[in-house]
Amino acid sequence: MLAPLLLPVSLAVQGIAAPPVPANSAPVTLRIAAEEARQGVASDGVHIYAIDNDRIGKYRISDGVRIAQWKGDRKLFAHMNSCTVVGRELICAASNYPAVPQISAVEIFDTKSLHHIRSISLGMGPGSLTALDRHDGTWWAMFASYDGKGRGADRDHRYTTLVQLDDNFRQLRGWLFPAEVLARFAPFSCSGMSWSADGQLYVTGHDRPELYVMRLPSAGSTLELLATIPIATEGQAIDWDPKTPHRLWSIMRGQSIIAASEIRWDGGKQE
Repeated sequence: MLAPLLLPVSLAVQGIAAPPVPANSAPVTLRIAAEEARQGVASDGVHIYAIDNDRIGKYRISDGVRIAQWKGDRKLFAHMNSCTVVGRELICAASNYPAVPQISAVEIFDTKSLHHIRSISLGMGPGSLTALDRHDGTWWAMFASYDGKGRGADRDHRYTTLVQLDDNFRQLRGWLFPAEVLARFAPFSCSGMSWSADGQLYVTGHDRPELYVMRLPSAGSTLELLATIPIATEGQAIDWDPKTPHRLWSIMRGQSIIAASEIRWDGGKQE
């Protein structure tokens, strides 16, 4: 078992400080080697799906054995950043990063065979699509903006936007991030997000070993930061395990490892 990194952490809601999150709030409980673990991971509770720009590997959680793999044409799949499982489909967020202008698409695969089923082009939007999740009957999309490579015209990391979409992927609502989270994203953006069973949005950046717990504001258009939790993995795309409570999947990108962490934070209450 890997020990979690001991980093300073904090809680805040609209600038109000609260006691720090314990540094052992996200111990790693399982590691699985996966050569495709370069962008992120998704899980259906029995399998994990390692995500790379143009590759997906399907692995059994029980023994870590790869049982399926998909490889796409890099010209068509330039940057698949993250995926999530919805029913029998693997729904993936993709873009043309680092090319500009920024265009995005939703790529859909069969979870059993990893056969590519269809592509939904979103065209140009408020950034590059990096994460997509299904929650409360609608889609939730993260559109990233960057300071350097892949930067859109007149946009930097501060323009990173969470968008709620209907079933036809039309925008319903949108929010920006608070300054304290944007400072941790810089010079990159948000690479991962996943709604949890407790109704909070858990978010990661590009390379910091931190997990940001967010919630929608009661008014206005800026998300609220509830907590910053130290984790043993360095950003990138994440996914909650739908069958094992408190289990969050993430990747150790430099080692091509998928990690399961037990998130022990409970709204500031010790379990």
